[in-house]
Amino acid sequence: MTLITTTEELAAVCRRLARHPFVTVDTEFLRETTFWPKLCVLQLASDEEAVVVDALAPEIDLIPFLDLMANRDVVKVFHAARQDLEIIWKMSGRLPDPLFDTQVAAMVCGFGDQVSYSELAQTLCRVTIDKSSRFTDWARRPLSAAQVTYALADVTHLRDIYRVLLGQLEASKRTGWLADEMRTLLSPATYEQHPDQAWERFRSKLRKPRDLAVMMDLAAWRESEAQSRDVPRSRILKDDALIEVATAAPRSLEALGDLRAVPRGMDKSRLGPDMLAAVERGLARDPKTLPRIERDRRGNGGGGGATVELLKVLLRQVADAHGVAAKLIASVDDLEAIAASDTAEVPALEGWRRAMFGSKALDLKHSRLALTVENGKVIALEWQDGEPPAA
Repeated sequence: MTLITTTEELAAVCRRLARHPFVTVDTEFLRETTFWPKLCVLQLASDEEAVVVDALAPEIDLIPFLDLMANRDVVKVFHAARQDLEIIWKMSGRLPDPLFDTQVAAMVCGFGDQVSYSELAQTLCRVTIDKSSRFTDWARRPLSAAQVTYALADVTHLRDIYRVLLGQLEASKRTGWLADEMRTLLSPATYEQHPDQAWERFRSKLRKPRDLAVMMDLAAWRESEAQSRDVPRSRILKDDALIEVATAAPRSLEALGDLRAVPRGMDKSRLGPDMLAAVERGLARDPKTLPRIERDRRGNGGGGGATVELLKVLLRQVADAHGVAAKLIASVDDLEAIAASDTAEVPALEGWRRAMFGSKALDLKHSRLALTVENGKVIALEWQDGEPPAA
């Protein structure tokens, strides 16, 4: 049976799937009107079968699926797993381990940054994915035949993609690199939503300690409100309005109502006094206890911006030479941190990333390595025996 609608059917499927070394998994969900993603459909496949599970069916309990996800004898294969894992974590407090994310594996194998499932299906399986049901309403019932067919395709071709990528990782001896990335995806901290950390999304927007103090309490208030009501953050207050309130720090309902970005009438609603209370808590913070506001390193003096630009060129050269997605090796934040400090605590200066790129980045920064162009390609030239690099 392709469409599963009862707990009994799901339990039987999961027992069969648990006999295989790996299962492919995908989800269809909605979150446009909620804070937490609303799971609508599950897709599961082994080498012998593929099923679609109606997660909204009235007679279904997803416990058998969650138990399968926790089964350490079965590798769970996803593509771009983060949001799928967030759903599973929210439902059970557990994460699918062991895990294989084909998008991350493709980055390790040199398929570029965040390659899509359809691109991998076309490249590795010579299959074109029908995207006509991609933006369908997965909460509407009954599910159509087109929706079920589309959903199944998300896990059936994933089996072959997994095998190809696993083979490439083993041949290149890069399975350990993927394991490093999976540790981040399997960390509960990746999915925990802490209201007191919500201000960090606005770190680059804040310039004054007072603005930061107010934002810390305002963002925490909005996050708690959105979570408790299960609505998107923007339904409480949009980002631009949150920033305006933090920088203006109104201390009366009248002053709050005068702000352009604040929705009309909010000052007279229940939320108005709550916002003012958050502002007051922020203003009462001891400035000495505030996190440090880091200035934009790209705009600093001393040639920092030029160093970052050179590091970007080196990163692309290294990524191309080794067949690894540049984004997997280092982020722009990593490059800015390296430009500012040789001992920056960033992934690009640790493990295989340091061996491949980080050490070269430091050599470039200190004129022990140069970049030149040869036959239309960027080439890195290292100093030898104390002599400057020469073409």
